[in-house]
Amino acid sequence: QVQLVESGGGLVQVGDSLRLACTVSGRTFASLSVGWFRQGPGKDREFVAAISGRGDFTNHAEFVKGRFSISRDNAKNTVYLQMNSLKVDDTAVYLCAARLGGTRQLAGGYDYWGQGTQVTVSS
Repeated sequence: QVQLVESGGGLVQVGDSLRLACTVSGRTFASLSVGWFRQGPGKDREFVAAISGRGDFTNHAEFVKGRFSISRDNAKNTVYLQMNSLKVDDTAVYLCAARLGGTRQLAGGYDYWGQGTQVTVSS
């Protein structure tokens, strides 16, 4: 059973930075692609970024390009989401998800999910 635990969320102000972490256990980490999604109040879950098992391929949603960056450290079984220049609209619960094989942008393509971490951006 694969388990994912997110951390690093919090309350910040517009323009601040946060780094989220997703720590994975239960399976060979390098065999898993990992994605970050978010769900704001009253909104659907949306794709943010994803990274392949070896870290040689990444994909970012258009609305975060230039501000957010996904990376991974396979020695620590952890995927990171560096978020810079945060906006009020970035307020959401951020969830990480994992799947065997390549990355996907659709939430339904992932088999394992964490519980999420709250990010609140205040003006």
